[in-house]
Amino acid sequence: MDLVSYFQSLTLQGFINCFPSGIAQGLIWGILALGVYITFRLLDIADLSVDGTFTTGGVVAVMLILAGWHPVLACIVALIAGLIAGTVTGLLHTLLGIPAILAGILTQYALWSINLAIMGMKANQSVSVDKYNLLLSSRYINLAIAVGLLVTVIIIAVLYLYFGTEQGSAIRATGCNPEMAKANGINISFMKVLGLALSNGIVAFSGGLMAQFQGYSDINMGKGAIVIGLAAVIIGEVIGDALFGKKMNFALKLSFIAFGGVIYYVVVKIVLWLKLDTNYLKLFTAVVVALFLAVPYLQKQAATSFRKAGKNAVKKADAGKGDK
Repeated sequence: MDLVSYFQSLTLQGFINCFPSGIAQGLIWGILALGVYITFRLLDIADLSVDGTFTTGGVVAVMLILAGWHPVLACIVALIAGLIAGTVTGLLHTLLGIPAILAGILTQYALWSINLAIMGMKANQSVSVDKYNLLLSSRYINLAIAVGLLVTVIIIAVLYLYFGTEQGSAIRATGCNPEMAKANGINISFMKVLGLALSNGIVAFSGGLMAQFQGYSDINMGKGAIVIGLAAVIIGEVIGDALFGKKMNFALKLSFIAFGGVIYYVVVKIVLWLKLDTNYLKLFTAVVVALFLAVPYLQKQAATSFRKAGKNAVKKADAGKGDK
């Protein structure tokens, strides 16, 4: 295909169509990002069990819906399954002394077999919106956006209220300064387990929503979920800091993290609209995450360089006055 034919194939309608579906999926990934944020930022733990628990949420939700359960109840049970998986990761880390990153890998590894078993040793299971009253579906984008936005707002409100409580503040203190938290009588092991459980519960819940949206659960649906979650967290934080800076409170931060998921997936949809090779999508994601992760460090380095330059200029000016 020559360059002229390529640009002719990129229609305006196709570009416009990128946004609704990107927003719908982005809201679901934004919910996952809220779960990732709890471990990555509040607890300062790199939890790699996310890839497994996202799939677990989707698998559990689909199988329960196929069994005749209401989609809302199916998502709640998916959340509970995520809580259990996160608790296992936490116990491996706190009780057995396994580093958090390895504990997450072990949980993710074990969940592969568990997820297959839940699906009757099948790699995927489909659930049709024609037969079941799903919460959201890719066939009804506007409804999916409305449901996704409502669920996102509810989760942000709940997290905002919870982390304002004594227990929620203890989780934040544990991640901020474990030794100081321990000195103040906080059971940091329990707080780590609780934080990991809560994080993976939210991730599994988002997996249940995604399975309904796409109409099936798949053993590989969580592959790379942690990277997408991190991308949403970093994008949301950078945009929020750029707009509000030090005035950004916790509620706004949570909102921007969810919004980061939308931004990320809209960009993905635009990449697909441009008909670029999708085999490079993971490379694109890795580059985006790396760039946004580097932004705070580069800003700090630039500020430090300017301060040093200012101090040197003052010293030279003072030295010049002394010579006179």
